[in-house]
This record gives sequence, C-alpha cells and structure tokens, in this order.
Amino acid sequence: MPASIHAASTGAPARTDGRASYNKAQRRASVRALLLALPLILFLLSTFIAPIAMLLARSVQNHEVPDSMPALTQALNSWDGHGVPDEHTFALLASGLKQAHENGQLGTVARRLNFAQPEFRSLLMRTARSVHDDAPRAWKPALIDIDERWNSPEVWRLLKRAAESPTPDYLLAAVDAQVTPQGALASMPANASVYREAFIRTISISATVTLLCLVLGYPVAWLLANLPAKSSSRLMLFVIVPFWTSLLVRTTAWYVLLQPGGVVNSVLSGLGLATHPVPLIFNRTGVLIGMTHVLLPYMILAIYSVMKSVSPVYVRAAKSLGAHPFTAFVRIYMPQTLPGVGAGCFLVFVLALGYYITPALLGGAGDEMISQLIAIQTNTQLNWGLAGALSAYLVIFTAIFYFLFNRVVGIDRLRFG
Repeated sequence: MPASIHAASTGAPARTDGRASYNKAQRRASVRALLLALPLILFLLSTFIAPIAMLLARSVQNHEVPDSMPALTQALNSWDGHGVPDEHTFALLASGLKQAHENGQLGTVARRLNFAQPEFRSLLMRTARSVHDDAPRAWKPALIDIDERWNSPEVWRLLKRAAESPTPDYLLAAVDAQVTPQGALASMPANASVYREAFIRTISISATVTLLCLVLGYPVAWLLANLPAKSSSRLMLFVIVPFWTSLLVRTTAWYVLLQPGGVVNSVLSGLGLATHPVPLIFNRTGVLIGMTHVLLPYMILAIYSVMKSVSPVYVRAAKSLGAHPFTAFVRIYMPQTLPGVGAGCFLVFVLALGYYITPALLGGAGDEMISQLIAIQTNTQLNWGLAGALSAYLVIFTAIFYFLFNRVVGIDRLRFG
C-alpha cells in the first residue's frame, strides 16, 4: 500500500493538524493572559520590586565622594596607601573641597565620611572654609597648617576607602564590623555594637510571638472548625473584625489599656491582685501583647483552613477501637492539622520580623527591632547605605528561613483549604 494512502487511512495528517491547532490556541491563550496581567506586573515592578532593588543596591554603593570629587577619587585609587599622598593629591583635595562647597555637595560628603570617623565633618568644613582662590605655592604644607590631621596617614586611608565603590563598609557595619585604616577586619567596640544584638532581639521576639499565637490560636481554630455552621460564622466575625481596623488604632488602644493608670491596671487594683501598677508598657511585655493581638488572626485562619478539611471519621474510628479521646486527638487529629500549623507559624514569624509600629509605641529602649533601626537610618541619620545593608540582611535571613522551613515542613505541600 502506498505511504500516502496509508497515512490517509490512519488519519495521521488530521491528528498532526489538530495538534498544531491546539498548540496555536494554547499560545494565543497564554499571550492573552500575559497581556491581561501586564498592567499588574508593571505596577508591581515600578512600585514594589524596583524600590526594594534600589534600596538593596544602596548597601554597596558609595557615590558621595566619587561624584563630588572625581579627580581626587582617581588620584586616591592609584595611591598605594603608605604614608601621606604627594603634593598633586593635596592640590586635588583643595580644589575638590572648594568645588564641592560651591556646589552645595560638601555636606553630603562630610556626612558620608563622618560615618567612618566622627570628627571628619569638622575637618572637611574647616578646611573648605580656609581654602581660597589665591593658591599657595604648595598645597601640602598649607593644608597641614590648616589642620594637622591632614598629615595623618589614617585620615587619608579613610578618605581612600570612602572613594571606593562598590564598598563592603555598609554590609560590615550592619553586623557591627569594620575595616580598620590598616585594612584589617575588626569588630566594633562593645559600646558601639548595636545591630547584631538587634537582629538577635528581632528573631527572639518574632519566635516568642509565633509561639504565643500558636498556643492561643490552635484552640480557637479547633472551636471554629467543630462548632455548628451558624455559631462558627458568628465566632469567625470576632477573628476577622481586627482586619477592618487600622494597625495604628489597635496599637494605640493597647497603649491606653496597658499604661499604669489604664484599664488593665485599674481592674487588677480593683480586684486586689496588685497594690502597685504592673509595668505592662514600654517593655518586652507590651511588645509581645500588642504583636500577638495583631498577628493572632493569621495563625487562626491558617490552622482553621486545614482543620475544616479534616474528616471526623478518623477520630471516631480511633475511639471506637478503644483509644482515649485525648490519645485520639493527639495521635490522629493533630498530625493531620500540622500543615496548617506550619503555614501559620511561617506566616506569623515572617510578618513579625518586619514589625515597626507596635514595638515603637509599646516597647522600651531595649526592645528595638531591626525595622526600627532601618527607619532611624533612613529618616533621621539619612544613611541610606546602612539602611540598605540592614534591609539586605533582613531579606537574606527571611529567604534562608523560607528555604529551611520548606525543606523541613514543605511549604509547597501545605494545604490551605
């Protein structure tokens, strides 16, 4: 039989054409879906992804000195770092300071160098005010005569490091480390070490809040899942209503309730349980109460969504076989709810890592979380590089926690209802 007659009799061309038409229709559907999602993708890129990427890039950027004094930067990059530079570099320093002062950029440069050494700002400002248009015969002795610190190799090494970009200085400072003027890596002094303790404190508070939410949320989720539908719906309103209230309003309400003359202390005094006001605010207790109240609904809803899908048949079967109700609950029911427990713990812990308003209002001096320090560097100190470095570590830690949690529990296998 000829091949063409055989192909026609078996319908191979028809199947090929049908498969091609199906693939073409699938491609059209994918392109149509992409076009529909394109505005949302562009919105997320412009308002979420791009700002975060720009902030993280600030953690290694060091543009203040190179942009304000490019000629001096080039000279410092070629300097070997021994002793003090030559006359040409001193002349470039004088012209760079004069030009930066005239352009209004000297304040930015001084602030950047002041992060490395506190008295650098006064040194630059004093030198810039003393530099005039009439150039001296030699700039090196003239600048040293203005301030003896220009004859210090350590000052010039710090200036050389500030002219390098990209730089690891911000990433090191975010973990209380630094590069000494001699080029060695060293830890910050104990009285200046802040950020490592803040990271440990942030993890500790987040883990404690997660545990409290789990202890309080699991029984509530079980009650919601096992009550009749009408009663469960009414009780669910009390879980959902906090989402309709501003976070700031809820935190301020706790501020009123927990203060020494607030409702809680008044009740305790009225019942005779306390003779003096109990310190419930401006300490770790206030932070834990406020954050647990805000994040508890996330834990309840995550566990409830899994409990609702657990069939009661298994527990009844265990009881019918002679198992004690508590044994049946622990060995039969609880293992089936672990996906919801894992999802709730992960969600609450990650959200708690970035909390800012509640610790700021209810916490004390020793309860600062890393998000508060990022806000201080951004809004008060104007050190965007250090803020970007702290944010980078927070993002990296969250990603590591997600990876470990996914390996241990398996987020991709968790059921959400």
